[in-house]
Amino acid sequence: MSEQTSFSADNEWQKLENQLCFPIYAVSRLLTKAYQPYLQTLDLTYPQYLVLLALWEHENLTVKELGEKLLLDSGTLTPLLKRMEQKQWLSRRRDPRDERSVIITLLPAGRALQQQACQVPHQLLDKMGLAPAEFEALRLQLQTLLTRLS
Repeated sequence: MSEQTSFSADNEWQKLENQLCFPIYAVSRLLTKAYQPYLQTLDLTYPQYLVLLALWEHENLTVKELGEKLLLDSGTLTPLLKRMEQKQWLSRRRDPRDERSVIITLLPAGRALQQQACQVPHQLLDKMGLAPAEFEALRLQLQTLLTRLS
């Protein structure tokens, strides 16, 4: 820790108001909650929305690739993907070249949700009250922090 960022007393670092982790944690929870009304109209949970965002971009991903993109392990992804498969949004099949690998493929019903969900990011931007430039600056800062912590 540099001299410039140190507080005068060590106990200042132990105050909740001086933590970086707490506002990030609280914002994450509140942001996820803010998505709920928009996603409920699409019969989506927030984790399902994240899976679909990745598949709308890539169409086919292995469970491992999807887990790397979403920072989730297969134990978390498997039940989520099973529920999404039951809704016929995606399919799961073993890779014929490597039986250990499972390929996730977007199905037409999952693709159709993309058009229905296209307004969700705009609705959230409005709800947050951020200008596009503010949003982009914040996103870049958080992405940098995420990369550094990874």
